[in-house]
Amino acid sequence: MKIESIRLKNFKSFQDAELSELPNFCVFVGANGTGKSTIFQVFGFLRDAMTSNVNAALARLGGSRGFKEVRSRNSQGPIEIELKFRAGKDSPLITYFLQINEKQGKALVEREVLKYRRGSSGQPWHFLDFSKGKGTAVTNELDSVTDVKDLHREEQPLKSPDILAIKGLAQFERFPAVMALGNLIENWHVSDFHISKARPEQEAGYAEHLSREGENLSLVIEYLYNNKKETFDKIISLLKMRVPGISHVESKTTEEGRVLLKFQDGAFEDPFLARYVSDGTIKMLAYLTLLYDPKPHPLLCVEEPENQLYPKLLWELAEEFRAYANRGGQVFVSTHSPDFLNAARLDEVLWLVKKDGYTQIRRAKDDEQLATYMAEGDQMGYLWEQGFLEGADPQ
Repeated sequence: MKIESIRLKNFKSFQDAELSELPNFCVFVGANGTGKSTIFQVFGFLRDAMTSNVNAALARLGGSRGFKEVRSRNSQGPIEIELKFRAGKDSPLITYFLQINEKQGKALVEREVLKYRRGSSGQPWHFLDFSKGKGTAVTNELDSVTDVKDLHREEQPLKSPDILAIKGLAQFERFPAVMALGNLIENWHVSDFHISKARPEQEAGYAEHLSREGENLSLVIEYLYNNKKETFDKIISLLKMRVPGISHVESKTTEEGRVLLKFQDGAFEDPFLARYVSDGTIKMLAYLTLLYDPKPHPLLCVEEPENQLYPKLLWELAEEFRAYANRGGQVFVSTHSPDFLNAARLDEVLWLVKKDGYTQIRRAKDDEQLATYMAEGDQMGYLWEQGFLEGADPQ
């Protein structure tokens, strides 16, 4: 699964912007308020809209003002989101277009289209095309169709004009393009890990996957130890490589039903509890747990991973993110750290700048000066500190 581009119109600070040629591992930099977190919010909005409807999703993102708050300030017209992605390496390019407008104080889906191109040329086939609660969807198996005239289209009414058409179709295997999009929207994950949430003792329970803020870390470690020992051993092996001195990690359930994380330092006979371990050790364990999840997320978004990590660990963490992306996931990272950015390659960096109140997107690989310096051995973080990413203040 790979997102190749994202186009946003009238979505918060993005009045008209496109993130194109997105790599598997993508690093976003920019001053505060330029919209790095907003890129992640796009996927949260789509998930909320798919779970409920666009009015509920807008309210969650924009509060009581909903549509008016999410639409770019001083802008007119609908909110537009367009994703271009591939379900697999050799799969056709799929385009999902969503246009949301407002009528009599309520948001509605003005237009929703899912289309993809069967070859390198020619017009794309519209698989799904809905507007204001009515539309058509292709019902026959697309793999067996060679001519667009052979597509069977069926008209479908929705219960309400603020419901996404992909919401129901994503449950059916005979709609592979919608299933791929539904999988992305339902299973993407944002990580905003907080050390303070992971340190306290946890009530005994059950968790297979790390939560957004990481408060269930000990429960996930316990699950992996008991049910996915090979994965657990892999994580501990990598932790020992990344953080010298740690020889073992385990979770233990007390008589009171609380779960503790215990770390074995090679220099001591007795293990010590998570509250005595460094922030960097806890955070590296959390990221490794996330990155080696037996059921990886198709898209992983990580906000400012540098917090509470030693600068020397950031290069190694970036390598882990890149390895995750190379295994088939996609990773978007926002950062304020030149040390983390030093580990990024030229084609992995996009920076955001505000101009006339709206966000513009620039790709590092399109900047000839940056490309020249990088080819000569410079590192992106140092170039950022020296002001070569114009408008993206690292302070």
